[in-house]
Amino acid sequence: MPGQLIIALAAPRSAPAREAEALGVYAVEDVEPDRLRFQSLLNHAMDRLQLQSELDTLRESPPPVSASPLPGTDHATSAMPLHYFSRALRRFDNPDALLDSIVEGLASSAKVARVGMVAQLHRPGPFQLRAGLRCLEESRSAEFDESHPLPRWLEVHAHLVSRAGLEHIPDASERLMLKQALDMFGAELLVPLFARGRLTGWIFFGKRSTGLPFEQTELDDLVVLTDHVSTTLENAQLYEEVALQKTLAETLFHSMPTGIAAVGADGFVRWYNDTAAEILNKPADAVLNKPVSALGSRLADMLHRAFIHNEPQPAQEWLVSETKRYLSVQSRPLHDRVQNQNLGAVALIQDITDQQKLKEKEDQLERAAFWTDLAAGMSHEIRNPLVAIKTFAQLLPQRFDDPEFRAEFSKMVGLEVDRLNNIIDQINNFANPPTLQFKRVDIEAIVQSSIEEAKSRAPHSQASIHAHIEPHLPAVDGDPHALRESLTHLIVNALEALPRKENARVDVKAQRWMNPRPSDAVNGSHGDTTQGVHITVGDNGHGIAPDIKDKIFSPFCTTKARGMGLGLPIVKRTAVDHDGQVDIESSHQGTTVSLFLPKAHQPAPIQETTHFQRA
Repeated sequence: MPGQLIIALAAPRSAPAREAEALGVYAVEDVEPDRLRFQSLLNHAMDRLQLQSELDTLRESPPPVSASPLPGTDHATSAMPLHYFSRALRRFDNPDALLDSIVEGLASSAKVARVGMVAQLHRPGPFQLRAGLRCLEESRSAEFDESHPLPRWLEVHAHLVSRAGLEHIPDASERLMLKQALDMFGAELLVPLFARGRLTGWIFFGKRSTGLPFEQTELDDLVVLTDHVSTTLENAQLYEEVALQKTLAETLFHSMPTGIAAVGADGFVRWYNDTAAEILNKPADAVLNKPVSALGSRLADMLHRAFIHNEPQPAQEWLVSETKRYLSVQSRPLHDRVQNQNLGAVALIQDITDQQKLKEKEDQLERAAFWTDLAAGMSHEIRNPLVAIKTFAQLLPQRFDDPEFRAEFSKMVGLEVDRLNNIIDQINNFANPPTLQFKRVDIEAIVQSSIEEAKSRAPHSQASIHAHIEPHLPAVDGDPHALRESLTHLIVNALEALPRKENARVDVKAQRWMNPRPSDAVNGSHGDTTQGVHITVGDNGHGIAPDIKDKIFSPFCTTKARGMGLGLPIVKRTAVDHDGQVDIESSHQGTTVSLFLPKAHQPAPIQETTHFQRA
């Protein structure tokens, strides 16, 4: 009856069940059906009735004057499914429901009781039933890999298979294979689905509810409909892949241990993961789609600098007074290289509270070790002059009348007291270094003056000094006195390491410090890989003993009979103060100390703004 669908309840594969199927009822279910399965069946039945109502309405409505059906097609047959597909596309959020709706639409359009869609979920992978209406259990569990004869035949021949047209297939083995496939599906037709030139699946149709065979025009209409189904199936698969990738990306984004906050070119926060919300103690709803100032002034300034200058900004660390957390933040631009435009900036936020506390404990231990070494070094250095003074003081009463002894006593005491004062001055200078005065310095002049100063401090050295300074070195921001003193320490150390060696020489080189990876040059404004200046001081001595190599930069570590061992620690501190680094390489053929200093750069002024405007 119109407007009604019949669902029969019978034991599976029983005679009443087969009779009900032969009568063309909507579905046959077990007498004790599964509740969820039966509820889903009822929902599908309601959709089927609504679809049938729409079909009846379309058939009763006169076609527009401008609408003329294509030759060989029945307008009443093709209009409904195309309208239905546009309606079904709204269900991309649920691909299974989308395919079920399409299958029901095809069943209504073709006036058949059984329809199934077999598709390949992933390539490579098997072909499986994705959606079906009143399909046999055998077809529901069937799988066909790409090497199976059925998909291979459909791929090659690319046309529908009709039970009535099997006799026209000349190859008997192919004819038998196709007949077995039709029998397994309980189908009269197999229509292949193609997308991007390859087989993506097929649709099978059962017997018509009218009992009449398919006419050629109806078969043509089904081919047209399956073309639309192919497109819809491809879009559904793409939607599933995009949805899966989006889910994975969002899961990864929020699971990362590093906080991420990104802003668009308009200055509003567009991305903000859970880790950033936890570190900054700011919930997502208080930050997302808000001006960048919602992240805090300091973080906003770093993002602003990265966007304006279109280059990564150095990492900064600070303590957040509200949360008592130490943060390490880097900011980088989001640049579209294809369109050559800036899309915004991203901040990478790390909570380094635990590392900072550990560092503080290590600093405490280092300070304790420092004072222990200081006491040991001072006792060693001070004991020698004190012993000499005490010895002369003990002899003074006995030889006071000796003018030569008194003169020698006066001279010796003066020298030893000066030596004590020098020790105190070295310790004071190391413990309380002067405030650095940074300005633009000429490295060539620093190197030349350091060489002359080193010669004056080691006048008896027989080693030759060879200097090689690359022309047009980049400028460096630094304190001239600190740099000159550090370089002088290195040259003097090299000279003192060569007291009796023949052909002793010290090589001092200054050259450009290039980026070690040429691919990193894309981050520069003009592809320049120059990082700064690389200064090396090398000697051809016997190298550093392995047992003290790891302690060479520690205060009071020295192999000299005289001296406090503060030269290399001062060099290392100067490198750190200038955002550089110092390395040392030593072997039995000599020692080379490298000092890396970054090139000068002009810091950008801080701008109080919440929107990113290109300067």
